[in-house]
Amino acid sequence: MRQFIQHGSTSTYDHCESVAQLSFWLNRRLKLRAEERELIRAAFLHDFYLYDWHVPDGSHRLHGFSHPHTAAENAKRVFGISGSEAEDIESHMWPLTITKLPRRREGWIICLADKICAIREII
Repeated sequence: MRQFIQHGSTSTYDHCESVAQLSFWLNRRLKLRAEERELIRAAFLHDFYLYDWHVPDGSHRLHGFSHPHTAAENAKRVFGISGSEAEDIESHMWPLTITKLPRRREGWIICLADKICAIREII
């Protein structure tokens, strides 16, 4: 993840680390009572798709729509994450992925943290 750029000059690894840190902070600061272990695991792996989305390639042509599923599948295969964590990863691009509405507070927190971090990295 360190070798791929996510936004601007930020690596995918650094982006995911920022999303995990912000998710943890939001959960604690706002007293959202999310399950912290699952929150942090899903937040850190939410972009675990393992390719450079900036390089034109038909396999990831619709990256914004497809990478949440790819990341969830990779995280299940490599780290054995739970079904709930996979759902949180798959829903992090909502509302772009309109049918993947976050169903748990962990998913909502990751979705929000991802957007805040992405905006900060782009600007």
